[in-house]
Amino acid sequence: MTRPTANERFSSAAIHLGIEPDIVRFPEDTRTAAQAAAALDCELGQIIKSLVFESGGQPILALTAGDQQVDTGSLGGLCGAPIGKADAKMGRDATGFAIGGVPPFGHVRPLSCWIDQNIFRYEIAWGAAGTPDTVFAIRTEQLADLSGGQIARFVN
Repeated sequence: MTRPTANERFSSAAIHLGIEPDIVRFPEDTRTAAQAAAALDCELGQIIKSLVFESGGQPILALTAGDQQVDTGSLGGLCGAPIGKADAKMGRDATGFAIGGVPPFGHVRPLSCWIDQNIFRYEIAWGAAGTPDTVFAIRTEQLADLSGGQIARFVN
């Protein structure tokens, strides 16, 4: 029996949450927010950055608009412990996905998640769909329910 692909795992998780996203695949990686925005011909802020940090030895997911930078001091204040960037292994172990392909939900285990309020400037945003060359569109109003995230301000 073959193991499901990252896109299949993401799609299955999305369906389980009640949505059926259309996955867009690009011929090249869209690993960075700038690459994804250029490929989609959309604003950089419409790209959801799904970033895994470490706080108190636990992985934390931060969802931000592609044109924003996380203020780790502010995020640490929300989490109640200092924030550090998680390494690739912690990110993959926590989410089940490789860097550049981490979706905003559908991870292998529940994560503490924070959503920066700047993403709500847009009605529609684009998130990774499990691999660095796939994305899907989502109504930003759905992000908190699907990710279990808390909305706050934690960008510079």
